[in-house]
Amino acid sequence: MIVDLRSDTVTQPSPAMREAIASAKVGDDVYGDDPTVNLLEEKIAHLFGKDAAVFTPTGSLANQLGIRTLVKPGEELICEANSHIVRAELGAAATFSGITTRTWTDPHGKISANRAIDIARPSSGPYLVSTTAVAVENTHNFGGGTIQDISEIKALREWSEPLGVKLHLDGARIWNAHVSSGVSLAEYGRYFDTLSVCLSKGLGAPIGSLMISDKERVAEARVWRKRYGGGMRQVGIIAAAGLFALENNISRLAEDHRRAKNLADACHEVAPNVIDPERVSTNIVGLELLGANISAAEFVTQARAEGVWMAALGPTYVRMVTHLDVDDSGIEFAKKVLRDLLQRAFVSK
Repeated sequence: MIVDLRSDTVTQPSPAMREAIASAKVGDDVYGDDPTVNLLEEKIAHLFGKDAAVFTPTGSLANQLGIRTLVKPGEELICEANSHIVRAELGAAATFSGITTRTWTDPHGKISANRAIDIARPSSGPYLVSTTAVAVENTHNFGGGTIQDISEIKALREWSEPLGVKLHLDGARIWNAHVSSGVSLAEYGRYFDTLSVCLSKGLGAPIGSLMISDKERVAEARVWRKRYGGGMRQVGIIAAAGLFALENNISRLAEDHRRAKNLADACHEVAPNVIDPERVSTNIVGLELLGANISAAEFVTQARAEGVWMAALGPTYVRMVTHLDVDDSGIEFAKKVLRDLLQRAFVSK
């Protein structure tokens, strides 16, 4: 048996999703006449209370298009230090858009309005870099699936709006935040000028993300998408998978959250210091192996040999992500493997 917990990006399209893909009506999206893409963009924009959206192949591109429309070359974007935008997009903001970044740090990736405000420097004049946008990641991947507090987001918006500082949401897993917190997608959307959302993680589509904003910014983003090589043709076959995911796979995310908590509880029972189950509120389970007699990479290698696949994201940090292709029997199998490995790594030192 193999239980693949490396990421929620490893999901396979279901037979019903494949049927939707096969029967999709298509056109040329660069010309704006793919009906399935157009429908997906309209539905996503409406969910978040915005005017428009543009379909992209990746979440990184959706993020970059969003911040490109908010921050001019030489201006500054601020965000948390382990945000995907600054840690996992290979310097794209600087490489493609001339955007500089500064960061605050939180061990769980949480947004604190006061912390962001403290480091922001809007309207700094002709001799200093001005902060023109703040990026928030929700849920926060490297923070362990942290859900951002809506009250902190609201406070950040109340500060930023009078100053003309824009807000971008990296909402790759906003669906998980929505299901776990009960905060509506439209409520999240109202506080941000641009948003990116991903269909190929918890929602199970094989590919696809969207950048969401007003019509003017989305029109600008379409030009930059083409310029970056992201213009697509009969891409309705992919957008159809996204439509299916929206209609069928949002509410079921609660199952992934339950299974992640189950996994975290089992690890905590054997090695209490590796994880606090109370912090597991979505589908990401992060184990901190500090003090173990094994590295994260070695832990991952041993787990893989026993049929449980996961990711080492540092010398002592292991990440597991539940998703729609891992059922309860898979979690029970993974728990047994993890208990044995943690017993050897800590209890039997």
